[in-house]
Order: sequence, then structure tokens, then C-alpha cells
Amino acid sequence: MSDSSDVRTRFAPSPSGHLHAGGARTALFCWAYARGHGGTFIIRIEDTDRKRSSDAASMAFLEDLKWLGLAWDEGPEFDGCGGGDRGPYYQSERREIYDRYIRKLLVEGKAYHAFETPEEIEAARERARKEKRTYVYDRAALRLDPATVERYVAEGRPHVVRFKVPDAREVVVRDSALGVVRVNTDEIGDFVIRKADGFPTYHFAVVVDDELMGITHVIRGQEHLANTPRHVLLQEALGFRTPVYAHGSIIVNVDGTKMSKRDKDKTLRKAVRERGLDAAAAVDPETFGWWLSDKHHQLDLERAEALARELGIRLPEINIEDFRRAGYLPEVLVNYVALLGWSPGGDVEKFDASYLVEQFDFERMVKSASRFDRDKLLAFNLDALQAMPPEEFAQRFRDHCVRYHPAFVEKLDEAQLDLLARANQKRSKTLDDPIESSRFFVLGDDEIVVEDSKNVRKALLKGEPNGYAHLEAVSGRDLLHGWRGRVASSSDGSVRLRHHE
Repeated sequence: MSDSSDVRTRFAPSPSGHLHAGGARTALFCWAYARGHGGTFIIRIEDTDRKRSSDAASMAFLEDLKWLGLAWDEGPEFDGCGGGDRGPYYQSERREIYDRYIRKLLVEGKAYHAFETPEEIEAARERARKEKRTYVYDRAALRLDPATVERYVAEGRPHVVRFKVPDAREVVVRDSALGVVRVNTDEIGDFVIRKADGFPTYHFAVVVDDELMGITHVIRGQEHLANTPRHVLLQEALGFRTPVYAHGSIIVNVDGTKMSKRDKDKTLRKAVRERGLDAAAAVDPETFGWWLSDKHHQLDLERAEALARELGIRLPEINIEDFRRAGYLPEVLVNYVALLGWSPGGDVEKFDASYLVEQFDFERMVKSASRFDRDKLLAFNLDALQAMPPEEFAQRFRDHCVRYHPAFVEKLDEAQLDLLARANQKRSKTLDDPIESSRFFVLGDDEIVVEDSKNVRKALLKGEPNGYAHLEAVSGRDLLHGWRGRVASSSDGSVRLRHHE
């Protein structure tokens, strides 16, 4: 193992938008280990899948990392982070590097061209499924004579490059979190290292990049454990080092299902089934029909949230941006996410980032699945907000409004916002809670609908000072002369508050 000052970790996301909670956990562990050993934390963008984009929207995870306080030393330049002399840090810009190492394997007979069409490969997979066996490529391409292969390549015939996996030997992965993992090469088969579009596969690119960028420790989720024997074989074939591996536990929901971006869609579909189709169809009939026609279709975020409002439900938070929009604090998320797959021991649960940096190690990484308990996270956030000085709470609330509720900043001055924050701090679990109870401040008179007329009348008219006096204090306006009749009941039994000048 390298000297601690030489520790280099990397977080290597694909450009798919905001950061998933599981990705945040991986980034956090990589960052903490590097910081704790005086090393270097690197961001590398795995964008060789040309179906994905690398535009600004797809790189939103960089802003999420910064908000969490996970600054990186090398990688894409963003808001004071990044740079470095081992780039490019986008895999799509490293194609010549990958081609050089693929040519090396081809020349040495450790890789070969394969010309089967995707349809032929899928047919072979289907036969394996019917015969209830694991599909392994049959090396048909190796039976072609060299002259034929050369002619096919010269003609530009579509093909992939496969790695020739050594026959009948054991691959040993020494994982710092899980222990020793052994796999026989007969179970792996010759896998693709360059796709028909000319770009390397994930397996090949990650191995080359880890070597050339000097990565010493690879910390990632257990879903990547099955890939690691392939990576070890490629490292051996290319004469590369094998970094230290540590695979963290899978993150699941409280009910044991995998926590994924599809959870929002599942929540919407369940609500539609329970409450009928009218509310959903009202959002956008054409899009709604397309969405219902196939369970694999998903609504974009804007339409999904519009439908959720129509149905009166709240979508589960999945991405870091979801939690930020919901009013969670970044330090609370760092604390809670660290507990998903790592234990500080000694019944310690509440800690800050500096404590994590000092204490994080592989020995205390958890092997079993980690359950994401939103109730527990909410309790953590409540405690942090209650312990916060009022001035800090007011400033954080204002910042939250600027980003997510600009109408409050536009219609309430700084003193009014401060008063609103202070009045709500002791009953707020998130920074968004004051918004939910005070939205009427920025709504038009005809938009204010209250379901419980009895409690509204009591809140506005009873006591000394009564509700109107509190409203005057916040708004700075004389409301007693402007609210004629004060509370008017509607035909549907709800209450509308109407202000008449």
C-alpha cells in the first residue's frame, strides 16, 4: 500500500443530472478517506455512453457536491474546484488513450475483433435463458482466419473488441470492506472492451483511467463488486497495479426495495390507482396517456411534480437536489448519509464532516444493506434546526427562499422575512416548513382556500392579540379595515379569505 500522502481516490459519475443519494455516499467516503490521509480527491466523468449528455443540466451533480461541502482537488473545473495535470477528466475526450491500450492487447493476442450483430448476440442469450444456463460468448470470432479478420476490419464492418479471458483460473479480489472474493474465469467469458461505436466500455476505460490517474483506492457500491474480477484481469493483462478496493453496502428503502429514481414514478402510479385518473389527466392529457401506456415511461420532473400537487401527495426524495429543495441542511445529509454503510462505533450518531474525516476507515464499513429511513433523517434535521441560532436560521431560510421560493423575497422585505423565520423556527423540521404554513402571504386573495372554517375563524378572531393583529405585524398594513366580513364560506365548505380595499 502506498504512503498515506500518496492516497488518491476518485468519484466517477456518469453525466445524468443531479446526484443520487447512493452516489453522494460514494463521493463522501472517497472524499473523507482522501482528506483523512492527506491525499487527493478526484472527480472523473464517465461519459463514454453516447446516449447520455454532458451539457450543463447533466452535470448538475457538481453543484450538489459543492453544496454538500465535498470539494475536489482534480477534475472538471467548477466553482473553484478541479483542474489537474492528469486529464482530460472526461472519458469522451480520452479515446486516443484507450485505443492505444486496446491495440496493445490486440497485438499481444489478449483481445480480438468480433463481428456478430446485436441480433445474433441476443439470440444466443435467449437460447441460454431457455436452456437455463449462464450466457458466455462462444469465441466464434476466434475461428475466423487472420486474413478474413483483416479484410472485415478494412471494409469497416461493424464489430466490437473482446478481451480474451484466461481459461479456467481463479481470480481473487481482496476487498478491504468485504474480505476475499473468488471467481472462476469460466463464469466470466470474453467481455467487450470496445463497442461498435468505437468507444471503450466501462470496464476498459475505468481500468486505464485508474492506472494513469494514479488511483490508489477505489471506494464504490457493492453493485460494482461483480465487475471487479474483470478489472483485475485487465490490470494483469496490461501490466497495471491493482488498487485497494472497498465496496460499500447497497442502499435500500425502509421496505427493503432498492432506492432508485423510479421511486417517484411508483409513488405517482400508486396515487393514480387509488384516487382515479381525473387529477392526472388534468395536468396534460396527451402526456398522461403516454405515461400510463407503459410502466417504463416516466414523466419529466416538472410534470411529475405538477401531478403530485394535483393528487395532494409528496414525492419521495431521491437525489440530493430533492433533499435540498425540501429544506434539509447539507451538514445533516452528510451526517446521515455517512451512517448508510459505515459505523463510527460507540453509539455515536451525530457528528460533523471533520469527525468523519478523522474516523473513517474500511474496517467499520457495513456489509449488509443500509436502509434509508427518511423519518430518522427528518429527526436529525429537526434537531439541527432547533439548535441553530435564530440569526443563522433566518439567513438559511432567506437563502432557501431565494433559490426555491422567490415570491417570498419579492413580496416580503428583509425584516418581514426575518420575523417569519423566527416565528416558525421552533416548529420547523425543514427550511421549507415555514413556506407551507405561510404561503398565503404571496397568494392572490382569490387563491387562498382553507379547508377548516371553524379553526380559521378561531385563529383570526379569537384571543388578544388575534390573528389579524399578527398579520398586521408581519405585513405592515392595516388589515382590520380592509377585510370586510373577514371570513367567507364557499359552497364546497372550504373558506376563502377576501381582502377588499
